Parts: sequence; C-alpha cells; structure tokens
Amino acid sequence: MSKTLLSFGHGYSARALAKQLVPQGWQVIGTTRKPERVCALQAEGVTPVLWPGGDLGQAFEQATHLLISAGPDADGDPVLNGFRNDIARIAPRLEWVGYLSTTGVYGDHKGGWVNEDTALAPSTRRGQMRVEAEAEWQTIPDLPLHIFRLAGIYGPGRGPFEKVRQGTARRIIKRDQVFSRIHVEDIAQVLQASISQPNPGAVYNLCDDDAAPPEDVIAYAAELLGAPVPPAVPFEEADMTPMARSFYAESKRVSNARIKDELGVNLIYPNYRVGLQALLG
Repeated sequence: MSKTLLSFGHGYSARALAKQLVPQGWQVIGTTRKPERVCALQAEGVTPVLWPGGDLGQAFEQATHLLISAGPDADGDPVLNGFRNDIARIAPRLEWVGYLSTTGVYGDHKGGWVNEDTALAPSTRRGQMRVEAEAEWQTIPDLPLHIFRLAGIYGPGRGPFEKVRQGTARRIIKRDQVFSRIHVEDIAQVLQASISQPNPGAVYNLCDDDAAPPEDVIAYAAELLGAPVPPAVPFEEADMTPMARSFYAESKRVSNARIKDELGVNLIYPNYRVGLQALLG
C-alpha cells in the first residue's frame, strides 16, 4: 500500500525527513507559506501546497500519515484552527501522526535532568503555547498521535560557523547554563523509526548525549575554522534580542534514553563536536 505524508509547515526538519521517505516511494505533500519555496520543494520530490489559501481537500483524502511542524501563535494551533474537523474525520484511518514540540515545555531546571515524565512547567510564553497545543492535539479521539520534544536544532545551513566567519559570534557566559541540541539528520531518523513502529500516545525527547554550555560550542566552532575564539561577554552585559535572551531563561539536561530504548535509535551525531566536524566536511 502506498504511503502519503501530509506535512504542515514543511520546513527544515520536515524536509530532512522527506529526503528519507521520497526515495522509498512515499508521496509527500508539504505546505508552505512562501511561494518562492514551491520550486525547491518540487525539486526534492515534494508536492507543495501554499497554505493558508491552498486547497488541502485531496491531500486529506490521500494522507496516511501527518506531520505537524507549524508552531502555535497567539490564536492557538493554526493547523487545528483550520482543519480540526478534517483531522478528526480521518483520524481512525491514519497510521501515524507526529507533532513537533519543544523541550521548552519543561521550563528551567537549573541544569538538572528532565525526561518525558517530568512535569511541564514552561517559563516562557512560547513554551506555554506549546504545552497548550500538545494538550489540544491530545483531545482528538482515535488520533495516533506521537509528540516529539525537540532541543535546539542545527545542521547544514544552521550552525555557528557563519557568525564565527563574519566575526559577529560572541561567547555569552551565564553561570551553569547548558543547552541540549539535536542534528536535523537525527530528527529525521527518529521520526522514521517512529513511523516504522508506531506507539500512539508516546512522547519522545529529541536531543543528543551532551548538553553543553553555548560558549563551548562557539569556541569549538572557532577552533575548527582556525579562527580566533570570540570574546566572552557576561550574560548581564550582553546586547541581545528579547527572543535570544529568553533562551537563557532555562537551563536543563534532557534525557534521550527513550528514543534509544523504545525506537532503537543510534544517534548519527551524539554530540556537538561530531556534528560540527561533519558540517565542515
């Protein structure tokens, strides 16, 4: 039987998954807000649909799997706002639904460990919106929902090298601050492993093995490039956007044991050092 993935908000992570599925004979239908991305998606073997505005009626009839990458906003989850009835109608025949959330739902643990059973206590509005969206998706009867809580994403085209090359990188120092990360190719392999062995209701953390201070990552990137290590700037003195500053409101180490134990995942990039080396080729 042919498989069709309907991917809402077909961006960085979803495109990495599609690159795995299309060669296996999957049909992938991906929504995008940007007309200029249509040709690029077509070149990757994806059927693009402009959304909002495009007709997704046929896509819902064909879909065997759903992936939701589109994030919530002040009005709630945009996919549910637009298509709750359609999704509820086809829920019993769907084989797998993946919702991409964030480890931000756990809030600040001052560098301590969290796992999928940790109480949700986000300290940012973005994290709170994710908690609300997760809960809303969980209310749809018979939906084979899997929630993936992603750490900071990096990969080709996303990493510290460009800022180091341009001389704009800074090592912002905040005591005991650590972040977890995940390479986009590892996101794709976890999603594919889950698709291969669905477990409706499951929640998975997606991160590598090495939560690390952000200043260490910048310093290592500079070392790989043979560039000077960027200057250290105390967090209190750093000129940062509110968005960037909000990331420093939370510090935690995220356990990835469940993707290994339940899905049999072996990370391609188990830490940022291996990941950054690969990005430089």
